[in-house]
Amino acid sequence: MFKKILIANRGEIAVRIIRACRELGIHCVAVYSEADSTALHAQIADESVCIGPSNTKDSYLNMGAILSACEITGCDAVHPGFGFLSENAHFAKMCRKCGIEFIGPSPESIEMLGDKATAKETMKNAGVPVIPGSEGAVRTVEEAKAAAEKIGYPLLVKASAGGGGRGIRLVESADQLESQINIAKQEAKNFFGDDAVYMERFVKDPRHVEIQILADKQGNVIHLGERDCSMQRRNQKVLEESPSPVMTPELREKMGEAAKKAAKACGYYNAGTIEFLLENDKDFYFMEMNTRIQVEHPVTEFVTDVDLVKAQIKIAAGEPLEYSQSDIKLRGHSIECRINAEDPKHGFRPSPGEIKALHTPGGPGIRIDSAAYQGYTISPYYDSMIAKLIVHAPTRDEAIMKMKWALAEFIVDGVETNIDFQLALVRDETFQSGKYTNRFLENFKFE
Repeated sequence: MFKKILIANRGEIAVRIIRACRELGIHCVAVYSEADSTALHAQIADESVCIGPSNTKDSYLNMGAILSACEITGCDAVHPGFGFLSENAHFAKMCRKCGIEFIGPSPESIEMLGDKATAKETMKNAGVPVIPGSEGAVRTVEEAKAAAEKIGYPLLVKASAGGGGRGIRLVESADQLESQINIAKQEAKNFFGDDAVYMERFVKDPRHVEIQILADKQGNVIHLGERDCSMQRRNQKVLEESPSPVMTPELREKMGEAAKKAAKACGYYNAGTIEFLLENDKDFYFMEMNTRIQVEHPVTEFVTDVDLVKAQIKIAAGEPLEYSQSDIKLRGHSIECRINAEDPKHGFRPSPGEIKALHTPGGPGIRIDSAAYQGYTISPYYDSMIAKLIVHAPTRDEAIMKMKWALAEFIVDGVETNIDFQLALVRDETFQSGKYTNRFLENFKFE
């Protein structure tokens, strides 16, 4: 087992990893930017190292500074959390060269799965259902037109190196194709440094259902059920739940087996998430694989009683999985709401500033993952998340009721938040029925 782990991240996920390290008896080192000098993760770690100015490229994306921090503190492993360098194959390779274990999959797996077009071809060859689309990336408008004739309209143009809803454009007819491809390529270049795009059939009104997997270095792979992430605004997740309201045992088994095939097809190890589009509540298609811990991992932890972060660390240290597939049983229902410093009544604009008062809910089956505290300043430089509020109950109806009262009890003073928006969402009849799709929030009215 590792003696000392450096956490190459910030905010609630850094705090979450620190706590997992504590339970495993591992010393942990936090890194922080100048803007994060008073951040919770920097204060509670065993050691803390400033790695640069506020701008992410000079701090949390500064590979040299992070690896230097590893060296001066004597760390033998790095946990990247999510975002920042968590899916950066080059960083994983640099860790390997420096003799530091990257707590995640191999650089080769990250590279293969990071290119969405290549990942899709890999899954197709492995027998995992994929959305009909172009054969890999399309490099010219002529290639795109030829592929579009086979796919049909409407279709999506997607960045090959994409993620987080970036670099995606809907094309409803042939006369829009060239302009939308050019826009997608420019977005892809701006966000990912790579303008390669691919195309696929537009699946109307699907659900976004993802399968959590764990795989060790000995070749064992299990899945831990699904999360329904269909509550999205502009391709950004707002609320997640497990299990999915439309899941059946038969469909779960089929999707779970497909997810395990996907992991084995690329020699994957560590925690990972295979994201699927579910059409008509029965047909599903591979969308992408996230090679890191997910923001919404707590709902899976609640329903399976498996600590995914501790499992990540143990797998990276070479330990075999503690569980077989038959050990995984889903208990009850869990829902997560992302509490952000943003103003829903004014286009969800960010609301940085000092938290002057903070009261979080508690009680059985309520979990708060957060790095916020009274007097803490939400920085304009980073993600606006204040906390993740997660509830667990024996049934979905009980979980919804628990979330309603937990949200009503959650008080943040000093910045605008989306708490009332989330409360309106869980009170909505369509959400409560479970019959919602990815497009639900497009027409959701919040006064």
